[in-house]
Order: sequence, then C-alpha cells, then structure tokens
Amino acid sequence: MNFLLDTDHVSIEQRPTGAGHARLLQQIASHAGDKVFVSIISFHEQTNGAGAHINKAKSAAELLRGYELMRSVLAAYQAINVLDFDAASLTIADSLRRQHRRIGLMDLRIAAIALARGMTLLTRNRSDFGQIANLTIEDWTA
Repeated sequence: MNFLLDTDHVSIEQRPTGAGHARLLQQIASHAGDKVFVSIISFHEQTNGAGAHINKAKSAAELLRGYELMRSVLAAYQAINVLDFDAASLTIADSLRRQHRRIGLMDLRIAAIALARGMTLLTRNRSDFGQIANLTIEDWTA
C-alpha cells in the first residue's frame, strides 16, 4: 500500500516534539513494507512559509533564520520520495475545485495526487479532506 503525507503530517514529522510526532514515527515504522511519499505541493507550501519569513524579516537575525528554514525544507525533501503534480493530478484537481470551492487549492491538489495514484492520504484535516469522494484518509498522529 502507498501513503501520501499531507503537509500537516510532514510538519509534525519534521518537529520532534509532542505525542503526535512519536505516534507518526511509530506508524511509519510499522508500515516499513509500504511506501510513504510526500508531494511537491507540500514542498511548495513549506517553501512559501519560509519565503514569507524571509520577506517579513526586520533584522539580520530574522533574515538568517528565514534562510535556515528554507535550507531545512530543502534538505528534508531531498531525503524523501517526492511525488509530482502531473497531468492526471491536474485534471482531478480541476474537477475537485469545481465541486469543493470552500476547500483550499493546495489541499485539493494534494488530494488529487492521492486520488490519481490510488493512495491513502495521511492527514489530521478530516473536515476538508473528508468531503472528497473516494479519497481514503487516515490520521497517523492520533
């Protein structure tokens, strides 16, 4: 079975604190024979966050911290399997966008990648992703 981490699960995995982090790592380890992926959309979201930090910097220390964040995001994604947002995902995302105007665009793109590849999406965001037909979701932090 293949799993796709939503950006919220990626963020939890990257921050080694809290019970959710430990549970997520245990679940990943228990699925050693399965494949766990992230999407280029999560990379986009996280680099946008680091970029916003850089753009808001009011001191040299804040600017340096922003670029440290950017570097850490890059390093994290170089070490894992990243799935592209391809033509099949785009077609599905466009359809989802017409059906679910209240769900964020990035979430719809992540869902589209999971649907296009028949993957289970790992997320805590059941309120949005739970609205999408045929999308299997699980929360590995609970």
